[in-house]
Amino acid sequence: MNDIYQTITDKIIAELEAGTAPWVRPWSGEADPFPRNALSQRPYRGINHVLLGMEAHCRGYASNQWLTFRQAHQLGAHVRKGERASTIIYYEAKIMDKEATETVADGNEPEKRFIPLLKVFSVFNVDQIEGLPASYQELPVADPDWDACASAEQIMTGSGAEIRHQGFQAFYSPPNDLIYLPGRPTFADGAAYYSTALHELCHWTGATTRLGRKLGRRFGESAYAMEELIAELGAAFLSAHCRLDGRLQHASYIASWLEVLQRDKRAVFIAAAQAQKAADYLLEHAGLLAPTEVMPLAA
Repeated sequence: MNDIYQTITDKIIAELEAGTAPWVRPWSGEADPFPRNALSQRPYRGINHVLLGMEAHCRGYASNQWLTFRQAHQLGAHVRKGERASTIIYYEAKIMDKEATETVADGNEPEKRFIPLLKVFSVFNVDQIEGLPASYQELPVADPDWDACASAEQIMTGSGAEIRHQGFQAFYSPPNDLIYLPGRPTFADGAAYYSTALHELCHWTGATTRLGRKLGRRFGESAYAMEELIAELGAAFLSAHCRLDGRLQHASYIASWLEVLQRDKRAVFIAAAQAQKAADYLLEHAGLLAPTEVMPLAA
């Protein structure tokens, strides 16, 4: 069995190195700050609070309620196919007799000792479960106060990307090939929403089954900053096509972009070329750009 202590510690270290404190809840407003078992409504405590808070943050879950596989079935529901469980731990005190040689001198029964045994359980967020009774489901989200942009919607639909509106984080998950976005009403206006969505779609185009974007050989440790720059530029190109007011969604990356550009005078040209490829890919799949209109790009 793998060392569960080391596995959990490594997970938390990775989050801290990425600049995220996994015990800080990513949601706001009236959301319950405590991860709970949806059936018993008991809050998870200690390390399980940290683990489930981290899982909700990384996977973009809107809910803070969790169930075991068996509990979901108990409620007449089922875990959606392909969903991955989250790990929690539980200590069980096992009672053991001391060795016969250690019996007490007065001849009484052997002493008992308690040994804490670590057990691992798997749970699923209610966002991963289908068929739950209405009382366990999130309330329907209201429509946003801003109007939809037809061309941006066409790009999102035409891409074929699976986009889930849940949680309070916007990101593309390569292992699941999914895009996660917060609910539309959480954005101040359409430009903010579509800039974010188009940014994540540009990340999505880089998968090996699409454009197969690889930056590691030239940029090494700066490849992540370059990928963010490509997505930001691609979103700007697409926003211009859709006549949207482009927004810088990741201002925190500016310092790392400057470092890359100062080190490599061709970096911005390479990023712009890759961003245009991403934009063209999405426009072509949306039927907004004929293949003959795609101009060759210099890299």
